[in-house]
Amino acid sequence: MKTSIEQLEDKYLVTLEGELDTAAAADVEKTLQPLYTTSGKDVIIDCKGLEYIASSGLRILISILKGAKAGGSKVVLKNMNEDIKSVFKLTGFINIFEIE
Repeated sequence: MKTSIEQLEDKYLVTLEGELDTAAAADVEKTLQPLYTTSGKDVIIDCKGLEYIASSGLRILISILKGAKAGGSKVVLKNMNEDIKSVFKLTGFINIFEIE
């Protein structure tokens, strides 16, 4: 699993590539933990290279969303493939995340 954060002027751009399964979740969470307390900067998560997401990965995304909302920011998920989108539909997360 490859995870990166790029800090732009007014937002963070996160790139997820690979399988965000239980085994990868701890490393991904460590990398993304600074985003749990964003304030004033939106978080854009590019899922183009994301092939799979487990419940532990969903938990990480929810933590980012909670932190962003508390700081007045938003989280936008972009470029999801149909498999990832179906997981979001099944879990109801499609209704709580902004998806482009």
